[in-house]
Amino acid sequence: MGTLVSPATDLARRVREAALLKGDFVLSSGKRSRFYLDKYLFSTEPGLLRSVAAELARHLPPDTQRLAGVELGAVPLAVAASLETGLPYVIVRRAAKDYGTGRTVEGRFSAGERIVLIEDVVTTGAQAVKAAEGLAESGVEVVAILAVLDRREGGRNPQLGAFPFRALLRMEDLGVEKGD
Repeated sequence: MGTLVSPATDLARRVREAALLKGDFVLSSGKRSRFYLDKYLFSTEPGLLRSVAAELARHLPPDTQRLAGVELGAVPLAVAASLETGLPYVIVRRAAKDYGTGRTVEGRFSAGERIVLIEDVVTTGAQAVKAAEGLAESGVEVVAILAVLDRREGGRNPQLGAFPFRALLRMEDLGVEKGD
């Protein structure tokens, strides 16, 4: 799979300049990396968030009925893409609350709806798959997982094959080569 946005685009440059950090980082997968894309540095800048949302909107399957974002990092992306497209969205919790409604999916949705799960940064895909499976268990059809960045760490999670996966950018598009 190639990226959906050319690495030479203004968006790739802006994301790189705003959010690519160099140092020693532990990723959600437990692996160490010399590079980290801080999603909060691009999702908290209104102009850049608007541009990311417009690009996400361009790559939604045409029959998408609703968007979903995993708490916390993907929620601003889902909100911005919702505002860009007019599509409603839901929030997927990592775990059900032990008070109130106890839901894992917040917001209104109907069984059978075609939902695209928006993610910020995917390393192995395990968290995205868990969220997509939770949505599917709620009775909706997850038609795609669409991420801003695919780190491509350690190869593709084999479970992602159950859900069509695409990303706007890869680390290579931000100037980080494999093995860096």
